[in-house]
Amino acid sequence: MRLGAEIISLDSMQVYRGMDIGTAKPAPAERARVPHHLIDIRDPWESFSTAEYVRLADEAVAETTARGRLSLFVGGTALYAKSVLVGIFDGPSADWEFREDFRREAGKVGAEALHKRLAELDPEAAARIHPNDLRRIERALEIHSKTGRPASALRTEWKAAQLRYDARLVGILRPREELKKRIDARVDAMIAAGWLDEVRRLVADPRGLSREASQALGYAELAGVVRGEVQLAAAVEEIKRRTRRFAKAQMTWFKTFPAVTWVDASDYGATAEIVDRVVDLSGDLDDKTRTGSTHGGLR
Repeated sequence: MRLGAEIISLDSMQVYRGMDIGTAKPAPAERARVPHHLIDIRDPWESFSTAEYVRLADEAVAETTARGRLSLFVGGTALYAKSVLVGIFDGPSADWEFREDFRREAGKVGAEALHKRLAELDPEAAARIHPNDLRRIERALEIHSKTGRPASALRTEWKAAQLRYDARLVGILRPREELKKRIDARVDAMIAAGWLDEVRRLVADPRGLSREASQALGYAELAGVVRGEVQLAAAVEEIKRRTRRFAKAQMTWFKTFPAVTWVDASDYGATAEIVDRVVDLSGDLDDKTRTGSTHGGLR
């Protein structure tokens, strides 16, 4: 309220209705206090792309600006944040003939051999992509095949592109061990709040989850519990492990962003003090920015 802002969610999974507990979606009471955008805009069986997100985010910024208010982006999906700031990564379109050949070859020689080929052509991309991640190996090799250039080089150019909006970016840093404890406690709290029942309802729906929605952290593991394929305790430990790994990857992304002001949480006591510091940094905007910019709050 101090900023006179409206919140635009930067979370790729909070767009889905009915996926509430596992995405840590703001409660109805919180959303009633301050206008929120881009939450509960798709059903779980519907697809949703980064391009759609950017289009809707631009519309939300325009609407918020027209009301004389700031747009406060909050969330952790680094790809969405980067795409709003500099636009969609303009890679070549899909080459289905290449992909058919690739998948046939993958069935014969395996993912490791194709990952080694990628390492020869694009060492930077290979270092970033897991040797078993066939989808991303395929895309990196496809980009090289169509452009003659490494995918990593094109992405570097994209990351260095000019910003689409004047923005103030603020991020919060926590010591690794503290972050681990917070992630573990959050997963436990979600389970206690009924996350398994939420997944049970989704599994029971014959329409299922879209390819994008099914990538939400923890849902696949808990779906295995619902189907009797794994014990709850084992699924919870796997969710915690995957969440820690995801947090590390996202932080790597955010550290490549230009001009981020980082707030070290260990320098402050109560959470309210951290919030006050972030708000102070976020509110230090000139009139031009206040009337016509995206305001970046990356947590």
